[in-house]
Amino acid sequence: LGSSSDHSPHPGGLTLYTLFPQDSSDDMRKVQRREKNRIAAQKSRLRQTHKADTLHLESEDLERQNAALRREIKQLTEEMKHFASMLSSHEPLCSILTSPPPPPEVLYATHSFHQPHISSPRFQH
Repeated sequence: LGSSSDHSPHPGGLTLYTLFPQDSSDDMRKVQRREKNRIAAQKSRLRQTHKADTLHLESEDLERQNAALRREIKQLTEEMKHFASMLSSHEPLCSILTSPPPPPEVLYATHSFHQPHISSPRFQH
């Protein structure tokens, strides 16, 4: 279309340029660009929708986990109250708490239950 013969007259005074003006290729490019942009916009909206759906599912899952953890906290708090009550009931009666502490040599004395094992014929060579 770009040669000098494109501008030669045809019967009726028409030229190739007037039959196929440069504007028609510009229009074609605009149509193609619009179509490409429409497809890109559609893909973008689909990605956005998919991301929103994923976030919604993740949010629901986190809400369920949060509720389960709150139930566990409530149960553990009740259990702690129960044990604290048992301890406060037991403390006045506890012989360990009311008797004097044992002397350190009792706490750190060698344990005789180890001796028979060491002197056992199995361990002697």
